[in-house]
Amino acid sequence: MLFFSFFQFLLCLSSWAWGVYSSDTQERLVKDFFDKNGPSSGSGGSTHTNNWAVLHMANALGIVPERLHAKKAPRYRTVKRLGIPDSNIILMLADDASCNSRNKFPGSVYANPGRQLDLYGDNIEVDYHGYEVTVENFIRVLTGCLTTDAGRMDPSVPRSKRLLSDERSNIFVYMTGHGGNEFLKFQDNEEISAFDVADAFEQMYQKKRYNEIFFMIDTCQANTMYSKLYSPNILAAGSSQLGENSYSHANDNDIGVAVIDAFTHYTLEFMEKINKTSQVSMQELLILCECEQFNSFDVTKINSHPGVRSDLFNRPLEHTRITDFFGGVAQVEVMSPHDIVPLISVNETQENVLENPKASSSPSLQAQSQTFYLDAVRDWKTARAWGSVALVGVMVGWIALKQ
Repeated sequence: MLFFSFFQFLLCLSSWAWGVYSSDTQERLVKDFFDKNGPSSGSGGSTHTNNWAVLHMANALGIVPERLHAKKAPRYRTVKRLGIPDSNIILMLADDASCNSRNKFPGSVYANPGRQLDLYGDNIEVDYHGYEVTVENFIRVLTGCLTTDAGRMDPSVPRSKRLLSDERSNIFVYMTGHGGNEFLKFQDNEEISAFDVADAFEQMYQKKRYNEIFFMIDTCQANTMYSKLYSPNILAAGSSQLGENSYSHANDNDIGVAVIDAFTHYTLEFMEKINKTSQVSMQELLILCECEQFNSFDVTKINSHPGVRSDLFNRPLEHTRITDFFGGVAQVEVMSPHDIVPLISVNETQENVLENPKASSSPSLQAQSQTFYLDAVRDWKTARAWGSVALVGVMVGWIALKQ
């Protein structure tokens, strides 16, 4: 009987240990799996958890916009095809080329005269259209200042018009239109300068609205638009140097205009080979842009010198995946229940403020609910441990009585 009592004690002890530590062991195994198979910050991998895209086309009024839309539409097609949902894409179009009276193919914008690829696809969601596309609205979208005079979130602004990014967001910002030395035209009556863009990105950094930004611009003298950037974790690319124009690639005789720019054509040709699980790095894409460094792109194809600025970017380009900016593939972070509760409380508070700015959650009620949840987790672990002990004890006792 002494042997059975000692054996029963060991079983009970091991069962109690399993009940207490099994959940922690499972969490550790899951975390080790993602640490082993996912990119880490030490190896140059991204730490972002969500992706956003802001695609802006500032058309000059009175100009047939097919070519300009065919510069914007490839970016929209690419980010949507690679997994960024429309809810995370802010699309700003100053005019609608697909419904223009000179477009013989209503509802479509093609990337080449042969019309093999419709860049609009089956559906397209435009968030800002026509006279909504202004310098003020563009900056407000980036900085999150879509507020009333009282400083509260304007309830009339729908979610689709808001860039709801945070400090773990990777954002792709694309601009195109008619531009020049350190400026881009909006609607033929206003301009945004390189200083405006730089200051908007700095506000985003101060407000913790991004993890990393990839800024791409296709216009005449495009590279001057990123010359004033000074905020960290920004990678930039442009289609032409100071004093150079951004030229078209092909004309469509049925429409009577050029349908796409050369820079956009070759980058689209490259991006069409990328899929959601691609491991291709940003360096391979930017080889097309920084020809002087890599010496692999014939500038005579586009008649301008694209450029790249990477001095503000903290990760090596060879370890930065294209899908870190163009795709919807996000990193998974394993969290314990103790970490989840404060996060849930914060998110609920933010949603309450957005839905009802005048209402504020009571700190005492939040603290009480959080304490109650944590106590319930501890009580469940304790009950499970002692339940295991009792079950194994009953089984061993029953075996001992049978002997």
